[in-house]
Amino acid sequence: MHLSRAWDDEDITTAEISAATGAINTAVELGITLFDHADIYARGKSERLFGEVLQRTPGLRDRIVLQSKCGIRFAGNPSANSPGRYDFSREHLLRSVEGSLRRLNTGHLDLLLLHRPDPLAEPAEVAAAFDELQRSGKVRHFGISNHSASQISLLRKYVDQPLVANQIELSLLHHYPISEGVLFNRLDGIHADTAGTLDYCREHGILVQAWAPLASGKFSAPLAGMDEPMRSAAALVQEMARENNVSAEAVLTAWLLRHPADIQPIVGTTDPARLTAVCAADELRLTREEWYALLTAMRGQSVP
Repeated sequence: MHLSRAWDDEDITTAEISAATGAINTAVELGITLFDHADIYARGKSERLFGEVLQRTPGLRDRIVLQSKCGIRFAGNPSANSPGRYDFSREHLLRSVEGSLRRLNTGHLDLLLLHRPDPLAEPAEVAAAFDELQRSGKVRHFGISNHSASQISLLRKYVDQPLVANQIELSLLHHYPISEGVLFNRLDGIHADTAGTLDYCREHGILVQAWAPLASGKFSAPLAGMDEPMRSAAALVQEMARENNVSAEAVLTAWLLRHPADIQPIVGTTDPARLTAVCAADELRLTREEWYALLTAMRGQSVP
């Protein structure tokens, strides 16, 4: 999302292309192979930057997995009074994919995700779009993003293609999809937006992708400016980082990787140094006690 930080209609710059090239090359060198996009990111400029790097780097496309998301529409389009909205119509899905392919300079997406649930979606219409995209070779696999278990179940009734991934917000800060299972049958345990989703995905072989897994750097900030329980959780993250000679980001990533769902973190940083620091999580295996200590600190109370 942050390959370009300018959400405007200006052209991409040489400096942006250079920075994007450095970030992508570093990621590939570290063994990162999946790159996550959306048609709306920086109003298409992030995809355009990535497409420029692909065009200038022969052989790169064959070494990576490209996924993009669609279904969110900006306010003011097509008319000035059009509201921001979601759109899973067949026409919009097909048009969005065409735009992403053009900007990314590629003939196909390895994976297409529906970005956020559209209350007006007709599942049969989504299925028709998926069929056409797969038949034409423009999309090889399909998934969803920010969808609950019941929403996924409804869509699966209509589409022929397996839904192979669900990208949800998940981190030590936004721990609800994990902790709601611990809090089942308690008044403080109801989170209607997440209930059962993690288990449902595991049961049906749907890869859980975690967006904002590093909580936008909040755990690396100075403790003095934090409120409880964030201060206690951040202090523990930073203490574990010092003890293991890694970054706070590596500890946060290791916390997700420790979960048996094989969660795939979607790391948003474009800083090569921070990318390198995050990847140290591959060598950090948290104990059960360490994992629960972090969860307890973030919740501000012990498990029931």
